[in-house]
Amino acid sequence: MQHSSHRYTIFMLLLLTGLFLSAAHAATEFNFGGFIKANMIASDYQDGDIGAGNALRDFYLPGSVPVGEEGDGYEVDFHAKESRFNLGTVTDLANGKQVKTFFEMDFMLSDAGDERVSNSYQPRLRHAYFTYDKFLFGQTWSTFMIVTLPDSLDFIGTPNGMVFVRQSQFRYTSGNWQFALENPDTTVTPYLGGTRINADSSSLPDLVARYNFGGDWGALSVAGIYRQLSYDVTTENIDSTENGYGITFGGKIKTGSTDDLRFAVTGGSGLGRYAGLNFVNGAVLDANSELEAIDTLNGYVAYLHHWNNEWRSSFSIAAFEADNNAELTGTDVNKSASSASINLIYSPDPKLTFGIELMRANRELESGVDGSFNRIQFSAKYNFSFSSTTGN
Repeated sequence: MQHSSHRYTIFMLLLLTGLFLSAAHAATEFNFGGFIKANMIASDYQDGDIGAGNALRDFYLPGSVPVGEEGDGYEVDFHAKESRFNLGTVTDLANGKQVKTFFEMDFMLSDAGDERVSNSYQPRLRHAYFTYDKFLFGQTWSTFMIVTLPDSLDFIGTPNGMVFVRQSQFRYTSGNWQFALENPDTTVTPYLGGTRINADSSSLPDLVARYNFGGDWGALSVAGIYRQLSYDVTTENIDSTENGYGITFGGKIKTGSTDDLRFAVTGGSGLGRYAGLNFVNGAVLDANSELEAIDTLNGYVAYLHHWNNEWRSSFSIAAFEADNNAELTGTDVNKSASSASINLIYSPDPKLTFGIELMRANRELESGVDGSFNRIQFSAKYNFSFSSTTGN
């Protein structure tokens, strides 16, 4: 069954490549790129152990840090699942406008595969979108996300301190302004706690407005979101909606010819899955099965310093805080998450990178029970790219 899936994936990639290359009726620039990245991760979990297949063993996932257990666990993991490839085109149309496409996949978070023999993992979709004139259609970073990540070896770096979402959307850009209708999805905490409910019953799209500005000093963005939180279960006679909203601000400020300060701060009510990799749900059910939005605040700061043309370091800190109504959520839900990391990175060539990174992270529940881990990560990464133009 797994071999059949792999053959299907290869077939689809060949088909997509053929479609891109066949656009010879117009001038089309074809781009292929990506990177290969190898990671060695050694983690010391100080308040419990985690089993095989947990995503926390591949990258920092705030909600998975073990808490409140006796003993500790030490794990060493190697993986190349972060490696990725992408395809893109830029086509000049007869009306003088352009159509741009972008398609990207990697191998993270794959349920199909293990480490016993072949370490075979299925590709997963990251981006798939096209732009025409001022419009974007398809899946990519949420317009609510400020895509300025720390220069880290970890897959994300500071997920507890930022908005991190990719999803399908319709986006319109006019100058510095962007407006988007994005895929809605509500995550809910049951009354008095329990397994997360992925409601997926919203009747309105998430609405995002954003303003970008910048100059020689760097680039900053501010974005606001309004969303309808909804939970509808006909068989249980549940039909509840609640308003969610938030604002995020951040970007990158140059502090010299090569150094910079990167940051973001996000706050709101009912943000749920948008903040901290869904560290806290968007809402909680009360005793009458009505939704109550959960308020959150999170942010991060990262400083990048170049020692010379080949060596650089980045230091980052991040935090997340939730204002839970413990009478509804119970005390076994996530309350806060904090992290700090520092690295040393060597790039003998812009396409080639080697680095080592130290990280410490903590997770605390509403009850006050907490847990933390220390991690050292070594990574080797090679970027590749190819461009070609077809047509007249």
